Amino acid sequence: MYQKSRAWAELNMDNLSHNVEQMKSYLAKNCRLMPAVKANAYGHGILPIAKALNKLGIYDFCVAAASEGVTLRKAGIEGQILVLGYTHPQAFPLLSQYDLTQTVVDVPYAKSLASYGQKLKVHISVDTGMRRLGVRSEHLSSILSFWEYPNLSITGLYSHLCVADSLSPIDIQFTLMQFQRFDAIINALRQKGISGFATHIQSSYGFLNYPEFHYDYIRPGIALYGCNSLPSDQTRLDLSLRPVLSLKARLGSVRPLLPGESAGYGLTYTAACPMIIGTASIGYADGIPRSLSGKGSALIRGRRAPIIGRICMDQLLLDITGIPGAAPMDEVVFIGASSFTQNGQPFSDEIRAEELALQSQTISNEILSCLGERLERIESTR
Repeated sequence: MYQKSRAWAELNMDNLSHNVEQMKSYLAKNCRLMPAVKANAYGHGILPIAKALNKLGIYDFCVAAASEGVTLRKAGIEGQILVLGYTHPQAFPLLSQYDLTQTVVDVPYAKSLASYGQKLKVHISVDTGMRRLGVRSEHLSSILSFWEYPNLSITGLYSHLCVADSLSPIDIQFTLMQFQRFDAIINALRQKGISGFATHIQSSYGFLNYPEFHYDYIRPGIALYGCNSLPSDQTRLDLSLRPVLSLKARLGSVRPLLPGESAGYGLTYTAACPMIIGTASIGYADGIPRSLSGKGSALIRGRRAPIIGRICMDQLLLDITGIPGAAPMDEVVFIGASSFTQNGQPFSDEIRAEELALQSQTISNEILSCLGERLERIESTR
């Protein structure tokens, strides 16, 4: 298979480097980035992104599963790899074999890790209000007890913010309470003479909305890739972030649709007048949400082509009537920019992941992380 044959994702590594530098310029002294490369680096490709970050001097990463950490290690990725989620005891050998740092998700799990028989690196998760993973922040004695296990090498302590993406007064109040609970645990441990652990609580929005709070790491996810979760999101820290990923496909076929004729599964679209339709070689198996059927669009030659009919697993139909000259092999852009000059007139437009998310009633995090494995990931610097 040659590159750009059917559907692909282009990764602009210059934009990734730009985003890293933007974030670093606002980091407190001695604070480092610990990028989230889970879920295939939010659909961008875990290996090309992690390798690029290593080259940029980043040696701390977050993943959701031990298997993701193993993938990174086998590819030669260096540095700390923190597994944020649960790892089954049968997979504990992977933690030691591949030098992965495991999250302590609760008290029974700490005991399970400690009984493995080999020393394991861990970060303790503190539940400051998310009620998902971690030991409740008011249970200080339980947290203290973890230092009594000789097989646990505790190198970090962290929590997770629930509503840091919201600037409503009630959500700000809750977030500040989470910071207070986290700081109280840190201070209590240090008063007990316990030290040598790194701290982190801020992911993308925690950093962008609360940059005045300083810890050892921030865990950027969606912001690292140059996106907000939704187009309406506003943040206190206004960084100049650039999207890293563009999603593209080929126009495979162009044909007329006569008045009264219907097209696609279920024949849900019927032409009211003569029109030209095109078949794009991408579908919901590649990550285009089926919920965009009949309401999304793509870019061809700098102009928008509405999606018509139902999105299929591998293909979808576009109304290209208003795009003169559109032909098979044309590039179709679903996320990213498209420019074209025709008869001396320039046409240019851009579709961001946030727009697809809004139309699909979800967030860009889901749109990107659900991009299919069969998409070619191609590095680009333009």
